[in-house]
Amino acid sequence: MPPRSPFAIPNFRYYWVARLTTNLGQSAMLLIVGWQVYNIARLTMSPAASAAQIGFVGLIQFLPLFLLTPVTGWVADHVDRRHIARVTTLLLVLCAAILAGFTWAGTMSLPVLFVVAGLLGVARAFSGPALGALAPNLVPREILPNAIALSSISWQAGMIGGPAIGGYLYAWQPASAYGASVGLFLVSFLCLMLIGPVPRPDRDRARHPIRQMIDGLSYVRTNRLVLGAITLDLFAVFLAGATALLPIYARDILAVGPEGLAQLGAAPAAGAALTALYFSFRPLRTEVGMKMLGAVMVFGGATIAFGLSRWMPLSLLALFVIGSADMFSVYVRQSLIQLYTPDAMRGRVGAVSQLTISASNELGDAQSGFLAALIGPVAAVVAGGAGAIAVTLLYAARFPELRRARSFDAPAEERPAAT
Repeated sequence: MPPRSPFAIPNFRYYWVARLTTNLGQSAMLLIVGWQVYNIARLTMSPAASAAQIGFVGLIQFLPLFLLTPVTGWVADHVDRRHIARVTTLLLVLCAAILAGFTWAGTMSLPVLFVVAGLLGVARAFSGPALGALAPNLVPREILPNAIALSSISWQAGMIGGPAIGGYLYAWQPASAYGASVGLFLVSFLCLMLIGPVPRPDRDRARHPIRQMIDGLSYVRTNRLVLGAITLDLFAVFLAGATALLPIYARDILAVGPEGLAQLGAAPAAGAALTALYFSFRPLRTEVGMKMLGAVMVFGGATIAFGLSRWMPLSLLALFVIGSADMFSVYVRQSLIQLYTPDAMRGRVGAVSQLTISASNELGDAQSGFLAALIGPVAAVVAGGAGAIAVTLLYAARFPELRRARSFDAPAEERPAAT
């Protein structure tokens, strides 16, 4: 009998703690990076030009993922995924240590922040496909949706605790926020070292590596359900990237300072974590496609509400709903992608998925920053929410496969081949 809970499997427990601590450290670090970029820029630049600097941070993080995606997916399918995660975690330790040192010395500058943002992009380019493809190797297929929900909880719990750690520690002693990230990344590295051997897909030695890289793109292109699920998130979150502008809202619109910024950063993650916790006990079973489309619509509506709000409690509530709706969509999308994709190709498909997620997040951050510089932050957020709703309606018509996805059980003709 397979275990009923992923936590009954020691390797999954180590994996879960590693993802939790990594996400705590990353979200704490990225929140303070955005805050420092905006405040350093405001010393010599206008609010519009400072908003554009936030856009540059997102763009710099996106470029490594864009350039390295074919390589990172192939690597995740041909190199021990545990080793990839361990090396990239050490790179995160280096990034946090650099930021802590410059902050402690009082010599932080925009070039330093931009260089570290690029290194973070490299680390995430390799770690994302490896960690995403590792999870299905740790648990039986029967409880994979539960494992995905629990893994999402570790991610969202990190997004809740990370901004609180970063914001409050930065308000107390700026360098301590980055120091905490160093410690969290070291805990993650230790947990990754404790994960024992896991099943690995058979290598295809007959085909050229470049041809195998192309295979991942081809699979996504020909499987319309996977293509629709991946690209819906790309366009919806790309347009409605309100969280990139939280430093502007905290400083210039809501006037709540770094402590308020910590609360704003944690609010969407709190909604997402509670939603993921619910799904870890009560997995979604029926009409998964239509419910995912509805969640993205709610995501867009809550983004509009946040953009228009000038009252901190309403802003926090809107961000909470944004996080909850986004987690609903992420849970359905990742379950569909993992269960419809052969294990031997999960790394490459995961790399494509990560590229679209990065495009929606980091490149979306760049779009939000540049658009805020052009038309103002409020108009940029409201327009993004409206765009997410429009895209969802378009996808509901363009990809009937999403509407027809009744459950996570793939039809026999669409099940991934055994490896």
